[in-house]
Amino acid sequence: MTADPAGLPADLIAAVERLCRTPRLLVAMDFDGTMAPLVPLAGDARPLPAAADAFAALAQLPGTTTALISGRALASLRRVASPPREALLIGSHGAEVWLGPDARPLTLTEDQARLLGQASALLRDIAGEHPGTLLEEKPAGIVLHTRMATDAVAAAAVEQAHLALDALPGVYLSAGKRVLEVSVVRADKGQGLRTLRDAVHATAVLFAGDDVTDEHGFSALGPEDVGVKVGSGQTAALFRIDSPEAVGPLLELVLDSRRTRG
Repeated sequence: MTADPAGLPADLIAAVERLCRTPRLLVAMDFDGTMAPLVPLAGDARPLPAAADAFAALAQLPGTTTALISGRALASLRRVASPPREALLIGSHGAEVWLGPDARPLTLTEDQARLLGQASALLRDIAGEHPGTLLEEKPAGIVLHTRMATDAVAAAAVEQAHLALDALPGVYLSAGKRVLEVSVVRADKGQGLRTLRDAVHATAVLFAGDDVTDEHGFSALGPEDVGVKVGSGQTAALFRIDSPEAVGPLLELVLDSRRTRG
């Protein structure tokens, strides 16, 4: 595979080439909106072929670890992403961690399970009253999807959810692109990224993401790392690419640069 950096910003190309000289590189990627285009139904998402191929090839290189870090539950992430066996996985915005076959599944306390049941019941009522909204259950939370609703219905559903859930202690809400994440475990992608870095003793990190929830990940990066925002919007990332279609060339550049170093 030969990287064609055409279309990538020159400063990003230079930063990636410097990054790839590091002894232990962690390549951590968001999935929806980054490895895969956003789609109306979450179960229909699939990684773009160029990005998936380069990601899988990177997982085979010495001194290089790949990881997916997603808001999806791990089971959903595995189903749609089909990650390579070597890839590490962070799900539910950091609440679920899979670092290998010995990884323990997330277990809620009795209080957390009770809270989750209460929050889920409230959201089921709200979704039933707002056409086009859907719910997705996770081990530590539940997600209100509004991508298939009109803007007015989506805004009303999210407002009602906040009114119902903001006052519940131990329930944490975060907004993404046409989703409202509700969790009984406080976690974010910055925490997940730090967990990955420590686990593999990474000397530098490449992290790419598209959503506001990825900003926690960008904020966790250091001066030796490279953060790439996919798409528009304010960001703490120092670099930006236009769309998921540019993620393939980005990962191919990393792959070629690491192979050259090797």
